[in-house]
Amino acid sequence: VQLQAFGGGLVQAGGSLRLSCVASGIIFSMYEMGWYRQAPGKQRELVARYFRDGTTNYADSVKGRFTISRDNPKMAVWLQMNSLEPEDTAVYYCNALLSFHSPPRNYWGQGTLVTVSS
Repeated sequence: VQLQAFGGGLVQAGGSLRLSCVASGIIFSMYEMGWYRQAPGKQRELVARYFRDGTTNYADSVKGRFTISRDNPKMAVWLQMNSLEPEDTAVYYCNALLSFHSPPRNYWGQGTLVTVSS
């Protein structure tokens, strides 16, 4: 199983970035796909999740600014990040979760660094 995340970089506050994650080795359509982030000295936190039924949820801090999308045939998930703030600086991780499997199958990408300058 591989989750390849890319698209991070350095951007000024107010700018935009689009993160991409391409999966292989899983039946992509069966997985919940999500983006998490971890800032220096902080715990990893959920940013956005796209469920199998098409619903999504977002961390309060990114609602209205970030949008998660997915394409099952392409086995890809994206995170469009607009109006970026310095507080969004973190390593962003792609996640694939098969929650109904016992035990759950949970996979992580390698992370892509987003740095937002003020």
